Amino acid sequence: MAENLRRHRQLAGRPFPKPVHSRVMTVANQKGGVGKTTTTVNVAAAMAQSGLKVLVIDLDPQGNASTALGIDHHAEVPSIYDVLVEGEPLLDVVQPCTTVDGLFCAPATIDLAGAEIELVSLVARESRLQKAIAAAGETGHDYDYILIDCPPSLGLLTVNAMVAATEVFIPIQCEYYALEGLSQLLKNIELVRAHLNPDLHVSTILLTMYDGRTRLSAQVADEVREHFPEQVLRITVPRSVRVSEAPSFGETVMTYDPTSSGALAYLEAAGEIADRGAAGVL
Repeated sequence: MAENLRRHRQLAGRPFPKPVHSRVMTVANQKGGVGKTTTTVNVAAAMAQSGLKVLVIDLDPQGNASTALGIDHHAEVPSIYDVLVEGEPLLDVVQPCTTVDGLFCAPATIDLAGAEIELVSLVARESRLQKAIAAAGETGHDYDYILIDCPPSLGLLTVNAMVAATEVFIPIQCEYYALEGLSQLLKNIELVRAHLNPDLHVSTILLTMYDGRTRLSAQVADEVREHFPEQVLRITVPRSVRVSEAPSFGETVMTYDPTSSGALAYLEAAGEIADRGAAGVL
């Protein structure tokens, strides 16, 4: 515990540098349960606490990212559905997170569950989110980071996220099946890059749910680092009860228990991402 407090004092006092330009990162992995939403909201909160302005776009119909950020997302709330299907301006649906200054969210509502079907008949259906973000940029949004939380599938919502971003941020659970899912994800990213978004690339990989007591976690981590030496972040996120508990209180672990091992790992990961962005290493 004393070690965690020391690490927190060391890490929390540092303001993160701003990126060379606003970074749009899609947090994707079609395998469920890898810590995708958890990673999105905690990295976003850590960045905002360290002086950056961050927008989370919740593209998952379950709305878990909205819940974790304490954002109201019942059916009547203006949401990302209105942006994608109705063409509403993105900034009109954005809400501030009440627990962390500088953190904002475009929430998901249950309406988003039908968006996959409704998008099929719309013009330029794969690039509607990209156009909405570009339009927000033209009106002068000043977000340093835009993190897009995807559903665990490769439907039109995830394709929209990949067309809207230049970077893919992949959380990988330290278990055997994660490697199988990764190869499929990379094929899908390559397809999107070839046909829809030539600038898309995997910039960041974070190893999550790491259990130092098992040989398997170490083996998976070593294998991922061997294949992606430039993209994998130095820190691994350990399994943590506090990280799992936080969303039930409408919070991220960064405010729920900032000195827990999970919060410190996410703070360190967010710092490394910010340092890379400031150095132009994307």
